[in-house]
Amino acid sequence: MSLTLTVMPAAAVSLPAQETVPVTSRQIENFKIGSDQRLFGKLEFIGGIEMSSSNALLGAISSIRFRPDRKSFLAVMDTGHWVEGAIVRDGQGRLAGVSDLAVTSMIDPKGRSEQVKGEMDSEGLALRDGEALVGIEQMNLVEVYPDPGFAQSRPLATLPTFIPPKSLRSNRGLETIAVSPKESPLAAGAVVVSELSLDKAGHIYAAVLDGPRKGVFGVVQKKPFAITDGAFLPNGDLLLLERRFSFAEGLGMEIRRIKGDDIKPGAAVDGEVLLQADMGYQIDNMEGLDVIVEPGGDIHVIIVSDDNHSILERNLMLEFRLVD
Repeated sequence: MSLTLTVMPAAAVSLPAQETVPVTSRQIENFKIGSDQRLFGKLEFIGGIEMSSSNALLGAISSIRFRPDRKSFLAVMDTGHWVEGAIVRDGQGRLAGVSDLAVTSMIDPKGRSEQVKGEMDSEGLALRDGEALVGIEQMNLVEVYPDPGFAQSRPLATLPTFIPPKSLRSNRGLETIAVSPKESPLAAGAVVVSELSLDKAGHIYAAVLDGPRKGVFGVVQKKPFAITDGAFLPNGDLLLLERRFSFAEGLGMEIRRIKGDDIKPGAAVDGEVLLQADMGYQIDNMEGLDVIVEPGGDIHVIIVSDDNHSILERNLMLEFRLVD
């Protein structure tokens, strides 16, 4: 199966303006409401924040990736915006806030910005070797932007996903994109996972886009959850963030760990649930997840919520330490 890039011809674009969004943060000390419990499954709660702003742009964050300094981050909104910022910690090392966010409209392949959600529904983000890979859900595309320079450029190329396009549901399509470690079995290959598009066996469509194991595989569905993001651990295992919503049970979330060696063409992968939470916990519409490796080797997991720009939902950032 050969890898073919669709390369965009160069053309002048009208650069979108960058807007600074001031953020007010409130610390969250307990994950389980009314409890001092710290350990939840295989994850220890470190702390969190609830974010708000006088600027209506804050919200709709669907994926987040931290830079090597472990403070600066790049995120995408499903409204078609880039978000740049940095976390702030208190004296005990817990999340205390974020510095003012810089928000910029993405530029699409035709050089346009400020597009309607259906054309720039950016749900997934991954960083790799000078590239920012963005998954556009309703169009089911993976666009390659330069990094640095993503905010001033339209995509330079489009990666093939190998998943039959008609098999991906328009609002349950490509949701997650993550890049595996170089020393893993996938050898820095990019992996995409759909939110809730099922193959003939009833598994969630996923694919490795490049590297030695490129091809389509499936993720065993965990009803009633849908996959919203994912990131790789240093050993090559994949963490998947999953969300549940129903009017009867309300919101829920879980984090599942998939063994990296299981990911290969034709496989149907499943794994251990590290954490599960419902409305008795400080969660909302959890959409983004990233992994941070501390200098001493501790592995931290940060998850963020998408408030859908609704007064009924919250912008949360929660941090855990992986306990093996």
